[in-house]
Amino acid sequence: MLAAARKEMLLERLHRDGRLVAKEVAAELGLSEDSIRRDLRELDAAGLAVRVYGGALPASPAVVDYGRRAAVSPASKERVARAAAALIEPGATVILDGGTTTLAVVAALPLDRPCTVITHSPTIAAALLDHAADVFLIGGQLFKHSAVACGAAAMEAAQRISADLFLLGVTGVHPTTGLTTGDPDEAAMKRALAARAAETFVLASEEKLGAASRFGVLTLDEVAGVVTDVPVDDPTVRALADAGVRIVAAD
Repeated sequence: MLAAARKEMLLERLHRDGRLVAKEVAAELGLSEDSIRRDLRELDAAGLAVRVYGGALPASPAVVDYGRRAAVSPASKERVARAAAALIEPGATVILDGGTTTLAVVAALPLDRPCTVITHSPTIAAALLDHAADVFLIGGQLFKHSAVACGAAAMEAAQRISADLFLLGVTGVHPTTGLTTGDPDEAAMKRALAARAAETFVLASEEKLGAASRFGVLTLDEVAGVVTDVPVDDPTVRALADAGVRIVAAD
């Protein structure tokens, strides 16, 4: 089998099964594990897969830059956003992560909903200008890829807040690897914010479910639930539920 055809087969298997084990694929094809690992390295370098110990996982399409991210699964994000906005009770203090799904949450939030919003995203803060919510913006070095503040100043500011709820955006939600994103500093900031909230819910539009990125954010048992519009009979959703994750279904 030619290398190009082999990689195409590996990608098809990744999307079908949600995971590849190099040893198993090599035995099935009658090839060396080194050949399969080399293919997986090249797929990883092309952004088509994420190498993990023993194999690979599907790469998330949500790691593109902020300007292009709005075009990825917009209808799914809107459904997830409506369900997530319903979790924000009147009078609550909520931390909103950055990202296009969270921006959709702001659009779904009633203008007259009395609450307090803390965010490290200037785009989220600006979108709340016409809302009744009180808004507190965490400052720091702007990470332009996701339009959020990160770095030492932002981390220090995060230690001084507390909230009832954190709506967390990630680029990958996988039953095995948990919650992941594409940048280590952004992952650290997300962990810091999650530590300051009583409950954390993950915003999981369709392109993020079953996918993975390079840097871990939290394990599945560190969050209160996953908000997704992917049907409950989907294999990844079933695997999450079997792992004890609360699924908040978005219509």
